[in-house]
Amino acid sequence: MSRDLKYTRNIGIAAHIDAGKTTTTERILYYAGVNHKIGEVHEGASTMDWMVQEAERGITITSAATTVFWNYRGDKYQVNVIDTPGHVDFTVEVNRSLRVLDGLVFLFSAVDGVEPQSETNWRLADNYGVPRIGFVNKMDRSGADFLKVVKQVKDMLGSDAVALQLPIGSEDAFKGVVDLINNRGIVWNEHDKGMTFTEVPIPDDMVEEVAMYREKLLEAVAGYDESLMEKFFDDPNSLTEREILNALRAAVLDNSIVPMVCGSSFKNKGVQTMLDLVMELLPSPLDSEGVKGTDPRTDAEISRKPDVNEPFAALGFKIATDPFVGRLCFIRAYSGKLDAGSYVLNTRSGNKERISRIFQMHANKQNPIPFIEAGDIGAVVGFKDIKTGDTLCDEKHPIVLESMTFPEPVIGLAIEPKTQADVDKLGIALGKLAEEDPTFRVETDQETGQTVISGMGELHLDILIDRLKREFKVEVNQGAPQVAYKEAITGTTQHREVYKKQSGGRGKFADIQVVISPIDADYDKGGLQFVNEIVGGAIPREFIPSVEKGFASAMSNGVLAGYPINDFKVRLIDGSFHAVDSDALSFELAARMAFRTALPKCSPVLMEPIMKVEVLTPEENMGDVMGDLNRRRGQLQGMDTRNGAQVIKALVPLSEMFGYVTQLRTITSGRATSTMEFDHYEAAPRGVQDEIIAKSKGRIKSED
Repeated sequence: MSRDLKYTRNIGIAAHIDAGKTTTTERILYYAGVNHKIGEVHEGASTMDWMVQEAERGITITSAATTVFWNYRGDKYQVNVIDTPGHVDFTVEVNRSLRVLDGLVFLFSAVDGVEPQSETNWRLADNYGVPRIGFVNKMDRSGADFLKVVKQVKDMLGSDAVALQLPIGSEDAFKGVVDLINNRGIVWNEHDKGMTFTEVPIPDDMVEEVAMYREKLLEAVAGYDESLMEKFFDDPNSLTEREILNALRAAVLDNSIVPMVCGSSFKNKGVQTMLDLVMELLPSPLDSEGVKGTDPRTDAEISRKPDVNEPFAALGFKIATDPFVGRLCFIRAYSGKLDAGSYVLNTRSGNKERISRIFQMHANKQNPIPFIEAGDIGAVVGFKDIKTGDTLCDEKHPIVLESMTFPEPVIGLAIEPKTQADVDKLGIALGKLAEEDPTFRVETDQETGQTVISGMGELHLDILIDRLKREFKVEVNQGAPQVAYKEAITGTTQHREVYKKQSGGRGKFADIQVVISPIDADYDKGGLQFVNEIVGGAIPREFIPSVEKGFASAMSNGVLAGYPINDFKVRLIDGSFHAVDSDALSFELAARMAFRTALPKCSPVLMEPIMKVEVLTPEENMGDVMGDLNRRRGQLQGMDTRNGAQVIKALVPLSEMFGYVTQLRTITSGRATSTMEFDHYEAAPRGVQDEIIAKSKGRIKSED
């Protein structure tokens, strides 16, 4: 018998680095009875950070999935939890997890509040429309301030954050909360690690504050539900707990309200109440109307309801390699049911895949299960070709679900195997890593023949090289980090290209006239914007795609310094052909030649990645830190204070940020910290452009 999906929750835990995500997940495992001992991150013993590199560094690198069961008000809920990384270099893990989750517990540090990576992850959650609860962790730490964080979530993240609790005591004295829904005090018991709590009267010095914040909560809830509005105006205290929770749930599902609660995961306080609220307020798979997709045969929009009786549809959101079972694909099933040993259709490749076994995941351990059904998250093995973002579905009822978009890598490294024996092993290992991580790219530099790996940051590449060594036993030499520049055009030109080749017998002929310009402001697809304006058959219809193909294939190698061009517009306005000598290849080659000849006339510029940098520094070092950022071509964006320290926000080119952490330690005697994430691409100043172009030409010359 299928279980009731009403009691399933697919949730993620997301936050800035060091807000306590993994510690919180460890507490969830402990309270749900999965672990009988709490694994601590600082001891390198947490269940969810199972990679060697995670235990060593005390950070989460890969999102880990687990399933727990939680008893709430007499019902048993199945909760699939995904613990995501906080570090900006691993944003891809958060991105793909949010794509398949129904709800999110968003952690904030009570001391640090909203940090840069909190903003990035919050925007990702907004993009996917994921309902969330805010959990303010580390209430036991010096400088903790719950209400300040609630205000930041409101102001900085633009959400309607509403406090459901107020802390009793703060910092070392933090011992419980006042529940504003039921107007009661709760103190967690120490003897059973917070498994149970004791109800206490509201402290006298908090009575007024509690009344004020309870009214704010009731007002927010009543504002969402008109039937409660009248009751609220007649007598705010007449609203029952069930009425408040129902209205709150509707508002959370609608992303109108973000309920905020607090606690200290490390001190075993507040996680249990947060879990109760997950069951109460966050959606089950049944709360969505169904997942929308397209029919690959007709391109019509179709949907699948979260029902076991519908045709099977699932999204593969992560590929992992396990030493014991081989390649695993994590999937989220949206509809239907899949039995182990049966076949599914991969709509990207058009091939059938046999799924030999299905697992329920618990970090890096697998529990075999006979089937997976609508609303569940699991892992499958036995397939030949599945990539991140592929739709797996019933062969007779194909559907293509919306895939995921991933950011482009911004930093590259040249690597080479240390020994001849490692050459083949390196190729296989890099292939496996690239399959797991869509933001990791492997390319061969056409000029130098070197293998260049690209990723989201120095830490990202560092971890990947470490994994090459440990998991794949491949030793490599690495070059200095390189910035992933891009090229763009700023002007417009009209150009005619005639390609003629006569070599006895049948020749080659193509003639095209094009207008090349930057893409239109409202064109949001990126890449090549190709417009065919040929009338009267000046160029036969069958040759037009070859012209587009020629321009598209030339984009990977720009005219300034050989860096890729992200986007430009080509209008094909005229041309001619020869009845015998013209063919598809001639038109493709003509387009490539037109690209090389015409683009230098379009005022090309070199684009460099600009990073959003935030530095937390003691006040006395502020002048030195700002002076250093100015020398690195940094643009100051604003300043703030956080717990007595100064926060400096700036936009700085990535090329100027190599080795910054070491330099920052030196100028502040190790007292400052910084975070950095990619923000946008921008035209590099003329002097910088000339230097990079000269370097790339020197490199090509030396190769010749």
